[in-house]
Amino acid sequence: MSAAEFPKAGLLETFPNQYPGREYVIEIVCPEFTSLCPKTGQPDFGTITFSYTPGDRCVELKSLKLYLQRYRDQGIFYETLVNRLLDDFVAACHPRKCRVVGAFTPRGGITTTVTCVLESTKS
Repeated sequence: MSAAEFPKAGLLETFPNQYPGREYVIEIVCPEFTSLCPKTGQPDFGTITFSYTPGDRCVELKSLKLYLQRYRDQGIFYETLVNRLLDDFVAACHPRKCRVVGAFTPRGGITTTVTCVLESTKS
């Protein structure tokens, strides 16, 4: 599948952070993530966790859920997926810090966890 078919950051809606001067962490756990193995076409299952310190905007949860569901029929490697999720999340809401973890269920006796981190976009 071409990259043009992947979900885009523009699908993620945001709203104003009511406490932009306070540093706090929001953790969003998405335990029902699915995509496809690009080699076999078999389904991949995992838990995606977003932990972020918001800047001026916070991500709206329903839009995040719908964005993630668009990966259901996409063939994508775990490493590419988690990096794309971080890039799109940062593009949408410009957090101060962000960490995205993809913890995938075992396939062939191997468990994979991929972590991507953005340390800081502004002070």
